[in-house]
Amino acid sequence: MSAFWSWIVLAAVVATAVIAVEGVRRLLAGGRLATRRPAAGEAARRCAAPAFVFAAVISATAAMPYHLLGDSVENAVRQLLKIAAIGATTWLLIRISYALTDPALDRLMRIEGDRNRRARKARTQMLLLRRIAAAVIVVVAVGAALFTFPAVRALGAGMLASAGVAGLVVGIAARPALGNLFAGLQIAFSDALRLDDVVVVQGEWGRVEELTLSYVVVRIWDDRRLILPVSYFTDQPFENWTRRTNRLLGTVMFYVDWTVPVEELRTELYEMLRDNPMWDRRDWNLLVTDVTPNGLIEVRAMMSAADDDACWGLRCAVREHFVAYIRDKHPASLPRFRTELPGAGESNGAGAVSMAKRPWDGG
Repeated sequence: MSAFWSWIVLAAVVATAVIAVEGVRRLLAGGRLATRRPAAGEAARRCAAPAFVFAAVISATAAMPYHLLGDSVENAVRQLLKIAAIGATTWLLIRISYALTDPALDRLMRIEGDRNRRARKARTQMLLLRRIAAAVIVVVAVGAALFTFPAVRALGAGMLASAGVAGLVVGIAARPALGNLFAGLQIAFSDALRLDDVVVVQGEWGRVEELTLSYVVVRIWDDRRLILPVSYFTDQPFENWTRRTNRLLGTVMFYVDWTVPVEELRTELYEMLRDNPMWDRRDWNLLVTDVTPNGLIEVRAMMSAADDDACWGLRCAVREHFVAYIRDKHPASLPRFRTELPGAGESNGAGAVSMAKRPWDGG
């Protein structure tokens, strides 16, 4: 076969492989199967580009007329095609794994209510396992590509001869990365932390926005991002408000004079909660929880809410309501500081007398 026809055959083989991949893509993405199975069509569209590259590289490797190339050019082309085949295979495998798991992740994201906690746990584990699989595929691919070079294979044989020393050096160098990897697996499968969990870390309140193999991103309430290594959540204490359930108990503390009618405040709290849509009607109470040294009583209003957003809004609403209620209905019960004036009552034989003074009174 002449050189011209050899190149024609190469082009025809590559074109046939690409056309075959395009036919499969059209069948999955544009036929009845795509109508009945939208996930299959989306997977076909996402895997199209790496599939084209994979088909072209593999067909070119099989049909390349190496005998028409010089020795130096032939070795370079073979090496290039081997690396290209490894890269295309890696790209295709990662895209397939992502395309197969994305529909399940989307379904888990849309689950609300009581099943939301289990859905977030499954989604966190699936995302971490997918990232671990992708990392393993990339590491194996890089190793395979490097071992196509004879010099690297010789170096590898030398390292195997001194595996103990090499393993110690690699272990020390990779200790932080491996520590974060194992910490991520521990967090995901111990159910200590999940995506969208409400946490308090280093005094900051926020939601877990992203959980990778090396770091965790916490979106703070004011839209700042707190980025911490995964190992932080296995070594340091933190608050998780939604580990067991999304429902929360909120509290509002306020300080008033002893003359306040507590029973009337308790009735007012229930009347206010009954008309508020943020209250989930699960629990509520109002109690006097402390007496302060400066002569005030500490009143705690407690109420339940379906999630953290509703809990925050409900706490603010209760606080605002009672500020206005006590100010308008019971102004005499506003906070007062009691002081003792020496000698103020000596003339009537009563000794020192106690006088009430509001914080804003002059004199």
